[in-house]
Amino acid sequence: MKKTFRGLLADGDVQQIRLSTNNGLTGYKINKLQTIQNDPGTTTEHVVKIFTTSTDGTGASRTAIDTINFDDPTLLAVAYLQSGPSASSSTVANEVIIFDSMTVNQDVFVTCKVITGSDPANYYLELEQTKLDHNEATVATLKDMRSGPSSFV
Repeated sequence: MKKTFRGLLADGDVQQIRLSTNNGLTGYKINKLQTIQNDPGTTTEHVVKIFTTSTDGTGASRTAIDTINFDDPTLLAVAYLQSGPSASSSTVANEVIIFDSMTVNQDVFVTCKVITGSDPANYYLELEQTKLDHNEATVATLKDMRSGPSSFV
């Protein structure tokens, strides 16, 4: 079964997507992450990232930054979009990277950092829902707990 989420994120926004259940036996993998600017035809550049925790490696609340760090164990997916006034006068770059081997059973957090312009970013997220046995649920939960505050710097 697939679950989809969509939203509009301004610069610096962090949005929580509620996935956790009481027993933790439902897991999710990211199938698709797409972004598009809010006002086509304007110059924009933004980074949308999905994390497993609401805090960064120092224990502070998650903030949207444009730096991408693949060493961060809480990072699930990244989307980068660069677009100009018209396709003929500038290049359009759209990169998406999803770490597909990660299954989560807790809430995820979507962040947006606008690098150029002030146009917010629309995102579309598609998750594949799977049933987890008790061992898989425990492993997924422990991964989320272990990759929380102060596990990376």
